[in-house]
Amino acid sequence: MGDPVYPAATHDVGARRRELAPDIHQAFDEFSRQVFADGALPQKTKQLIAVAVAHVTQCPYCIAGHTRLAHHAGAGDAEIMEAIWVAAEMRAGGAFAHSTIALHTLAGYDHDHAG
Repeated sequence: MGDPVYPAATHDVGARRRELAPDIHQAFDEFSRQVFADGALPQKTKQLIAVAVAHVTQCPYCIAGHTRLAHHAGAGDAEIMEAIWVAAEMRAGGAFAHSTIALHTLAGYDHDHAG
């Protein structure tokens, strides 16, 4: 992440986070380990979900990290790209579905100002 908008997530930054809130940091690390451990869903599937969600939330750190972890868990390039396409469709689908609000608003406006 050489972009000045997103500074590099260095070891020093991680150490500072731990230093400032060690108990919370430890709890978050444990939470993350539990979430991504094999369970009803295998790690590979969980990491593919994380890749998709990272693209929806548009977190560059999460995109890079979970793409690496998904690959390490056995996901191929095509699987990772398909997860990204799922994310793109869901984000676009959300905008499309929310047009219902605009259409209801316009219908109410038209009725209020008709004739």
